[in-house]
Amino acid sequence: MAQFIVSADSREKRGKNAARQLRRSGKIPAVLYGNNESPIAVSVSPKELSSILNSSSGHNTIFTLGFQDAKTSVMLKDWQFDPIKGHLLHADLVRIALDKVLQVNVPVNAVGEAKGVKLEGGIFEFVLRTVEVECLPSDIPENISIDISELSIGSNLRVSDLKVDPKIKILSDSELVVAHVIAPKEEKVAEPAAEAVVAEPEVIKKGKVASEEEGEPAKGEEKKEKEKK
Repeated sequence: MAQFIVSADSREKRGKNAARQLRRSGKIPAVLYGNNESPIAVSVSPKELSSILNSSSGHNTIFTLGFQDAKTSVMLKDWQFDPIKGHLLHADLVRIALDKVLQVNVPVNAVGEAKGVKLEGGIFEFVLRTVEVECLPSDIPENISIDISELSIGSNLRVSDLKVDPKIKILSDSELVVAHVIAPKEEKVAEPAAEAVVAEPEVIKKGKVASEEEGEPAKGEEKKEKEKK
């Protein structure tokens, strides 16, 4: 990991107005805590913290905080950005004991091209981009690489497939899927609507059917009966 040194000054004033004045001066409010010591309100340079967050190790970077003629190993525990301008507004710094293990989230990095994508036309999906690990501060990896070259359609890689240094213990559930390749969704072609079959209207002979339905002889039959008589 790159070595960063950040200077901090004591911060006496609190509240929103004091924070605005501090930001206008080029600093941001921060809080230093951890190691069973009382929290201390400090001010730091947002540019220096941004450089740490944008480094290869990101928020897992252990850096040196210079404060009151003393140097302390710390990490960024939490931070707040302006939602519009994207500037850092506040940060929480935690003291780190270099001889004690800690838990951090480490990003997973995919290596290679899945054969399920290259040869079978599948779609690669990253399901779990970070895993939680436990290790000494000096052993925190920048990322954990996983080879996806042999992934075919329908296959996956789980947390248990991740290869790490014996000094690092993975805390995330071993059965969690990290990445997989799925079949592309088939586009459904709309079937033409079935033509409605229109039944031809039944031709009804007036008089005959009506008479038969009512139980009376048709007019022609009635005439024949009179002639017989």
